[in-house]
Amino acid sequence: MKVKTILVSQPAPKTETSPYFDLSDKQKVKIDFRSFIHVEGISVKEIRAHKIDLSSFSAIILTSRNAVDHFFRVAEEMRFKVPDSMKYFCQSEAVAYYLQKYVVYRKRKIYVGNRTFPDLIKLIKKHKTEQFLLPSSDKLKPLIPTELDKLGVKWKRLDLYRTVVSDLSDLEDVFYDVLVFFSPSGIESLLKNFPNFKQNDTRIAAFGNSTVRAVTEAGFKCDITAPAPETPSMTMALDKYIKIANKK
Repeated sequence: MKVKTILVSQPAPKTETSPYFDLSDKQKVKIDFRSFIHVEGISVKEIRAHKIDLSSFSAIILTSRNAVDHFFRVAEEMRFKVPDSMKYFCQSEAVAYYLQKYVVYRKRKIYVGNRTFPDLIKLIKKHKTEQFLLPSSDKLKPLIPTELDKLGVKWKRLDLYRTVVSDLSDLEDVFYDVLVFFSPSGIESLLKNFPNFKQNDTRIAAFGNSTVRAVTEAGFKCDITAPAPETPSMTMALDKYIKIANKK
């Protein structure tokens, strides 16, 4: 079956240079965006119950922009002044640049990984004497605590925000040829919003092994997967699939 409509389970891109817009123009398909999940901050009252003293940490591990936002939100609400000597270990350049929203970049000790957590571990290893705080969501990839424990550093996890299922009831009678997912939480949202969902002719695209696994465990067929050697991005995987599907 031909592909004419795609729903991407993420917010719409903020820049006009998004590859999704290029894909839409190139393949003449309609692409919509909708967050299947969203983030909600955990209250300071709930966080205080964990009795973690922010002043006891000399370094912070930041794996996402959400972690940055909620760490500084909580610090402000707790009236904790983050010391200038604090070291920041950022998983990617995107996270590090986002940090500029809260600190004077050139005056802070900021260490940047190459996108994956194992890459960041190599930097953390060089600063094993630090006391690390890991601002986190309620859903943390098992790899992260495993790698930190293996390294033997002193660290604490502090959940500052939650991943919550979004209300998608307005999409109940809307059909798309392809649904695109980037996390198991997206599949969870689909099932909670539409417990009677039948895949039928809908194609499902999934990014990452854990997302592919969530699709199959939910009893659905995963038609499009990324990353792969020939298609490292989701837009490239979609492009390849549409070229074949729309030729028929």
